[in-house]
Amino acid sequence: MYTLITAANSSEAYALKNSLNSSDVLLGDYFELPEIMVASGKMLRLPDPASGSYAHQVLTLCLDKNISTVYPLRQPEVELLLNSRQLFNEYGINILIHDKIH
Repeated sequence: MYTLITAANSSEAYALKNSLNSSDVLLGDYFELPEIMVASGKMLRLPDPASGSYAHQVLTLCLDKNISTVYPLRQPEVELLLNSRQLFNEYGINILIHDKIH
């Protein structure tokens, strides 16, 4: 099972990844990402929180990529995923909030 950290193009995401000390951490973002990192599987393109089906798109991504924990780091992501926390819990996916959100 993997852990997903959003805001992949931020220093907070890398600091959190390093603090988790696990090789099963994926970084993702809905902002622009280097194509080579996406193609290698080291980073994921995430849906835009402005989408009306954002939570369902993230849930589908988690199920497809075997992700059991999500750390949303941007405020729009946090709000939307916390509102859908029960849905994620039904599938065994934890939404965890880190103290450094931007």
